[in-house]
Amino acid sequence: MTAVGRILVVDDDSAIRTVVAEALRRKGHDVTTVATLGDAREALRKALPDVLVTDVVLPDGDGIDMVPQILADHPALPIIVLSARNTLSTAVRATEAGAFDYLPKPFDLDVLAQAVAGGLARARREGGAVVQVDDDTLPLIGRSPAMQGVYRVIARVVSNDLTVLVSGESGTGKELVARAIHDLGARRAAPFVALNMAAIPRELIEAELFGHERGAFTGAAARVAGKFEQAAGGTLFLDEIGDMPMDAQTRLLRVLQSGEFTTVGGSRTIRADVRIVAATNKDLAAQVASGSFREDLFYRLNVVPVMLPALRERRQDIALLARHFLDRAAEDGLPRKRIDDAAVALLEAHGWPGNVRELENLMRRLAALSRDEWIGSADILDMLDGRSGDAAGARTADLKAAVLARLSAIESERAGALDDGTLYDRIIAEVERPLIIAMLDRHGGNQLRAARAMGINRNTLRKRLDELAIDVPETRRAIRAREDG
Repeated sequence: MTAVGRILVVDDDSAIRTVVAEALRRKGHDVTTVATLGDAREALRKALPDVLVTDVVLPDGDGIDMVPQILADHPALPIIVLSARNTLSTAVRATEAGAFDYLPKPFDLDVLAQAVAGGLARARREGGAVVQVDDDTLPLIGRSPAMQGVYRVIARVVSNDLTVLVSGESGTGKELVARAIHDLGARRAAPFVALNMAAIPRELIEAELFGHERGAFTGAAARVAGKFEQAAGGTLFLDEIGDMPMDAQTRLLRVLQSGEFTTVGGSRTIRADVRIVAATNKDLAAQVASGSFREDLFYRLNVVPVMLPALRERRQDIALLARHFLDRAAEDGLPRKRIDDAAVALLEAHGWPGNVRELENLMRRLAALSRDEWIGSADILDMLDGRSGDAAGARTADLKAAVLARLSAIESERAGALDDGTLYDRIIAEVERPLIIAMLDRHGGNQLRAARAMGINRNTLRKRLDELAIDVPETRRAIRAREDG
């Protein structure tokens, strides 16, 4: 049973205020709505609500900036932040300011109701100081619902030292998540050290992790600090943790349990002052079941799981990512390029087995090799070289690209033409004319056979020939020209 409470909603959009208030009232809550920060402060002076729900962009200020001010006077008040600025920066700012929860717009009303119920049922988590983050410097790009879930998890772990396990296919950006957690957290002034387990010979992994003393093994001519020492005070990122051999797993588990380690060949105990972020593209639970990964280590690592979506699961981010990578290529000295909507349509239809890394590499190749300032669909097709998913997907992409190109041309011909109410009929007519001509061409100008092939009767075809001003002899001339050619 949902707890009933007094809820204050702050949003300058009257439609959102109405919808949210009605949804919460149906849950039994007493809801007050206001449109500005000033009105919110006045409402708080009159009567303290049980939960405050606020937008970020308000006519008289920033809702997130208001959070620590309110919490200074009312530290137990759960504050839920809503925002259409669906970026990692917003999620982190809201959480670090002390917000109880953050929901990106558009949000599900049931999810909001659950957040309100959680605010009523639980005491507010202790918040830290506000971290000011510039979106342009953040490593993660994307505003899709799938990425919003990732942002919310990151925002909740940057203020603590909980171990994080990032899972996802190769190329999804697992190291970027680890870097974001480090760069936005309290350890950001200390080192971020990464070690890829799949890239280290099995017999050297322990020495790489914990270091070794002089003479510890053949070739150990001097003492060398391991990754745990190098990352002291900071973050140690263990990539491809699923490739770690069993004996190294055992020693890593002991370090995570005790917080201490010794170098290979050494006896002095060293404190492991690091935050661990691990990553894998494998199913660790399946490896546990098969006996190739320690179950106790899995649970030690999987304290906070983060599942990164594949690029095909967040296609609405592709345009944003593509333009971001072109900008980065220009910053690196490659020619500055822009990409048109038809080309973006092809990118969105591609399967992206290499995920974000594959998209970034493609954008850099296009920036270096395409001749024109604008990247078009032909450039994309040349680069993808027929790898755009299955045949049906490729045909859909081609058609979508053609339609987008035609829409752009129509808008260029006359501003507002896309909104004048005639677009559907115009596009259908433009497609229908070449279709009829092609079918008449295919059937030697025989209207009866062409009509049957298209699934319409002959009278309908004759009517469309007149309405579209198609000259039947024109198709016969086309046939003769083709035969002569």
